[in-house]
Amino acid sequence: MSQPARDFYENAYQGKDYISPEAAEQHTAYSRLSAFIQAYQLQDKLCLEVGSGRGGFQDIVPNYVGIDIAASAGKYFHKPFVAASATNIPFRNDAFDAIWTIYVFEHVPNPEKGLEELWRVLKPGGYLYFEPAWHCRPWAAQGYPVRPYSDFNWKGKLIKASIPIRNNILYRSIKTFPARLIHFLGYQISRQPTSFPYGKLEPNYEVFWMSDSDALNSMDPFDAYLWFVSRGGECINYPTMQKAFFMRHGPLIIRKPPATGNLHD
Repeated sequence: MSQPARDFYENAYQGKDYISPEAAEQHTAYSRLSAFIQAYQLQDKLCLEVGSGRGGFQDIVPNYVGIDIAASAGKYFHKPFVAASATNIPFRNDAFDAIWTIYVFEHVPNPEKGLEELWRVLKPGGYLYFEPAWHCRPWAAQGYPVRPYSDFNWKGKLIKASIPIRNNILYRSIKTFPARLIHFLGYQISRQPTSFPYGKLEPNYEVFWMSDSDALNSMDPFDAYLWFVSRGGECINYPTMQKAFFMRHGPLIIRKPPATGNLHD
């Protein structure tokens, strides 16, 4: 991660305007994460949070470890915390029974490397709750939806005016589903582990206009689904590829295959 990015998050976690709530119950993903922990009986398991921020979820299970790119987050922890990148997780292979990462991977400079690291440190048979902000928009960095037309030149005004069209579900479907079909067919033909395509965004580390102004990536959940399934993972909340094909938002809940299991056996 670049130095401007590190500085941005170091400062964000120290400031009073930190964008994520202090209390776990106030987080938009709290109920989903709680249900995940209950459903797979993870209360007494060793759990890792990647991109932990100030540690709002550190008491959701007893055996918790948090990592975040910003060392300044550590002062808010009473559970184990390590300043580290999602692309270089400083733990041994097969270390954790469960991992969750929420609204983080859109900020990771090499998300496929991050996926490899999650897969590496998750135990065989372990569970992953993976919920980035999918399909981050290129106009968020400059805050086009929240700023007045008077802030922009004629090109900027055109961008702002085009946002309702580009956000329309039909427009987005026309862009998304053909790419999904190509990636699906490629996997069906090769039956090999897939790569993880994503769109690069230009983040804004100077002014945080709106959510995901600092996003580096725009990712499609179906590509993440293929990445995990092609490595033997079981997607529990999308048990068939047909259901996953029409996924729009929310988490992927993945079970890593047991040590003896293999998708291609």
